[in-house]
This record gives sequence, structure tokens and C-alpha cells, in this order.
Amino acid sequence: MRTIINSVSLFWGVLALPGLVLLYGWSTGAILTMDMLHPTGETSARLMIAAMLIGPLAGLLGPRRWLLWLLARRRALGVAAFGYAAAHLAFYGIDMGSLRAVLGELPIASIWTGWLALALMLPMALTSNQAAMKRLRAGWKRVQQLAYPAAVLTLLHWWLIHDGAIAALVHFAPLALLWLALALRQTFKSNPSPQAGV
Repeated sequence: MRTIINSVSLFWGVLALPGLVLLYGWSTGAILTMDMLHPTGETSARLMIAAMLIGPLAGLLGPRRWLLWLLARRRALGVAAFGYAAAHLAFYGIDMGSLRAVLGELPIASIWTGWLALALMLPMALTSNQAAMKRLRAGWKRVQQLAYPAAVLTLLHWWLIHDGAIAALVHFAPLALLWLALALRQTFKSNPSPQAGV
């Protein structure tokens, strides 16, 4: 059982499963190209949020076994988020029908925020491997910190595309609350209250 739970191949299979189901539906004509945009985009955002939640949770709760298991798979979540974002872009291009139509929408805020988020995700995805970690050393963490502006741009893209903040904020709220809780904890640690009677 432990071997199955720790299987890297199984974990990647679970991450790929939603995409494979969507792709099958699209290839058979059961799902229209325009209907591929919403689920691929949302899956990308959800995986990005999941990957970014693990660090703050570990900071607040300490080295729990299940968190260590997730930490070991955080890069896979990030790469999968990029994969679904790339699929989102691919189906957007197919739905638009031509490069000219795609470029024509580029100045729209709801569109360029998505392009920029994907551009920031690309170097993170390309360096999410052991070889890149060894080669970049301290610079590797700086590359991975692009996740923060990418998350903000993803939030804005989702918000603007759907002309409403509720769904986007519901998804990103746990991440924001965890960041806030971690920041408050670090603040209180660095500025402890004076003990009574001292």
C-alpha cells in the first residue's frame, strides 16, 4: 500500500486524469473547443493554488508526515498547473481560428493577464527538476518566486474573463488567508509582547 501511495507515476497519472477525460470528450465531439477553455483554465489555477498552499501550511503546522509527502510533490503540481495552462492557451488558439484573431485580442486586459501569467509560469516549469536546482543553486528559488506574480495575474485573468470576482476570490482566498496567518505569526515571533510584571 505504501508503495502505491508513494508512486510518482501514479501521482502524475492522477494529475493527468482530468486532462485525459477532457481530451477524450473533445476528440469525440462531445465537448466543444470553446467548452475546453473553462475547465483547463480552472484546473491550472487550482493546481497552482494547491502547490502554493503547501509551503505556508508547512510553516504554520510544522513537519507533519502528510505535509512532507506533499512537499515532495509540490514541483509536480506546479508543472501540471503549467501543463493545463498551456492546454488552455492551445484551445483558445484553436477556438479563435487564426493567429491574427489571437493577436487582435492581446491588448484586452482579460487576455494579456493570462498571457503574462503563462509567461511567468514557463521558467518555473522548465526549472522544476533536480538538474536545474543544482545548476541554478540560490538562483533557483528566485525563479520559483515568480509563482507569486503569476498567481496574482491568474486571479486577475479569471476575474476579468468571467466579469465577476466571486469564483476567483473563493479559490484564492485560502491562499491569501494562509499567507496572512503566516505573516502575523512571524510578526508576533519577531516582536513578542512583554510579559506582565516584568
